[in-house]
Amino acid sequence: MPTGALLLYKTLSAAVYGIDANIIEVEVDVSGMKMQEDHFHTVGLPDAAVRESRDRVRSALKNCGYDIPPTQITINLAPADIRKEGSGFDLPMALGILGAYGGLNKKEVPDALFVGELSLDGRVRGVRGALPIAIEARRTKVKRLVVPEVNAREAAMVGDVEVYPVKSLLEVIHLINSGNGVSRLQVDTGQLLNEAQQFHVDFKDVRGQQTAKRALEVACAGGHNILMIGPPGSGKTMLAKRMPTILPPFTFEEALETTKIHSVAGVLDARAGLVGLRPFRAPHHTISDAGLIGGGAIPRPGEVSLAHNGVLFLDEFPEFPRNVLDVMRQPLEDGTVCIARAAMSLTFPARFMLAAAMNPCPCGFHNDRTRECHCTPPMIQRYISKISGPLLDRIDIHIDVPAVNYKELRSTKEAESSASILERVVRARDVQLKRFSAGREKVYCNAQMPTQLIRKFCELSADCERLLERAMAQQGLSARAHDRILKVARTVADLDGIPQLEPKHIAEAIQYRTLDRTYWV
Repeated sequence: MPTGALLLYKTLSAAVYGIDANIIEVEVDVSGMKMQEDHFHTVGLPDAAVRESRDRVRSALKNCGYDIPPTQITINLAPADIRKEGSGFDLPMALGILGAYGGLNKKEVPDALFVGELSLDGRVRGVRGALPIAIEARRTKVKRLVVPEVNAREAAMVGDVEVYPVKSLLEVIHLINSGNGVSRLQVDTGQLLNEAQQFHVDFKDVRGQQTAKRALEVACAGGHNILMIGPPGSGKTMLAKRMPTILPPFTFEEALETTKIHSVAGVLDARAGLVGLRPFRAPHHTISDAGLIGGGAIPRPGEVSLAHNGVLFLDEFPEFPRNVLDVMRQPLEDGTVCIARAAMSLTFPARFMLAAAMNPCPCGFHNDRTRECHCTPPMIQRYISKISGPLLDRIDIHIDVPAVNYKELRSTKEAESSASILERVVRARDVQLKRFSAGREKVYCNAQMPTQLIRKFCELSADCERLLERAMAQQGLSARAHDRILKVARTVADLDGIPQLEPKHIAEAIQYRTLDRTYWV
């Protein structure tokens, strides 16, 4: 046993639970008696990856020049009632063992939190969840955070915590013993967010489709879910991909919240360190319900959470399995996803705009002016009915996207850019925020208005009443469609800068209810 051994050494680390982190105290106890065989035990609800760390830690220490003799080593991850998973405990475990054997100058390091996976040669590899760990370190007033170099930028987004990026175990040892060798990383979050908000697509690239563009503008201005219906090649996907370019820019708080989810899911671009653009997620129609909503033995965020504060685009909408689509009803209603397992129950944020696209019939050419449709009315009805009524009720806007004719396709007239559309959208969103903040409502856009707010903010004149009543009677609109029409009309009026709803606003909103009409049968 080396001279100066402490037998017990403590370091701090963190465990990610959902999209939040918990501070974990790593206690390392070594016996003073040499043994024939190595006895290395980890307790405190570790998963398989944590239990396997003993082999990585011992090899990393040996290859860094620290040969640990065979002794009884017990590592406790406290509190013991929180499940620990992942490889991020390798680094604090190695430091605890080294400290217990007297390899560190300090008897304890209470003001620093360590996280990182160790390779067998002592290099420090990246981990998931560095951003929520940094946020928890700030909350608990831990002064320093030592993380793998690849995770340093995302951790440095959090102020009031000194972030030190490290490449190897030897660098960490040198940092603790001498305080030198590793420089603190600082980033300008405002500049980083501005630099990240650059798009490579624009609405000016889209020829024709003025009605569809207007519908998307209304959808983005009010946060409304939208369904585009049109034949193959009409530009539905092209339009959807440009939706983030006309959504209001990220605030730093929104960017941080979205980055947390991407960090925990392991899909964050380490070079950027921050999700600076509103997410656009477009899963394939073969996705499972767990892939869409999230899940697993230890639940991970699904596509609806990765699209938080952004757009979830579902192309070929009726081709998704019905059970997969129906699980979206909770997040569309509540803005959250609750995943319950035997050992835990986690809630992930999932406040997104749903954009969906579909053909009007199985062959795709129903009501097309140039190509003949061979589908019978019952075939079309069965195709539409693949989407459940309760899910359709949560989609405010249904819009036809017809094929673009040759003259529009070859037109030299430049289309309106995303920047000019964005100006109108931002103005409309500002109107909504002022309206709802005045009443201290927990609502941020028109699409989120409950029934009582619809009655309050969507008062109708006599002309509007007559128009809406006639439309509901003639087109067979449902009672649910009534509320959707009023919400969309309120957004149209906000885009026009008019406080009172007018018949033209109601008329435009009625045109955005394609699937509610007898048009389909």
